[in-house]
Amino acid sequence: MCERYSLATTKQDLETRFDAEMLDNFQPRYNIGPTQLLPLITSESPRGFSHFYWGMTPEFSKNKPVSLKYINAKAETVNLKASSKSAFQRRRCIIPADGYYMWKKVGKKTKIPYRFTFHDKRLFSFAGIWEEFENEAGDINHTFSLLTTEANALHKDFGDRMPVILERDQETIWLDKFKGADQLLAILSGQDADAMTAYTVSQMVNQISVDSEFLIKKTSPMDQFGNYTLFG
Repeated sequence: MCERYSLATTKQDLETRFDAEMLDNFQPRYNIGPTQLLPLITSESPRGFSHFYWGMTPEFSKNKPVSLKYINAKAETVNLKASSKSAFQRRRCIIPADGYYMWKKVGKKTKIPYRFTFHDKRLFSFAGIWEEFENEAGDINHTFSLLTTEANALHKDFGDRMPVILERDQETIWLDKFKGADQLLAILSGQDADAMTAYTVSQMVNQISVDSEFLIKKTSPMDQFGNYTLFG
């Protein structure tokens, strides 16, 4: 599962990397979490950034708040499940990031946070799906979910899943409204572990209210001992 990520970059770098215009103001983000309003690019507007809430509300849902239940969707079944099938067919998106967090379990009630990035620290994107719905006030809301796939060797100590990370040519395929299911599913695989790195970060990343640059800084693994905080 992917529950937190970072986007510690500038508006200009985002526009340059993704060849898309961002009309809204943007500030670097170091601790992004579910239910927040976040930038992404959809298959309907591939040349501009949109801002959707993280936590997809399925098309069939009668209860319409932003959902913590659907922050991730399995790539292997995204085209089959009722909660994601329609979005996979018609509402795909890419979510920009420069890193993400996962927690390594070292005891019954102890988890250590790690940040995953590429060695070259490049911006990248997650594969995602999105939904549109009308809330109780009559306003139109948009929500999204990140896709996950089987963990690669770097992620094995953190669980059996990792986010689907797309290469640039795969982003084009994912956002193409005319691609078939087989072509889309073929690109939803795990990233090469050798291209990535992971390092321990501050336990303060556990606090969703904390969004500061120090959270993406590497800490010594020894600093974690004696100062464990249960993630939650």
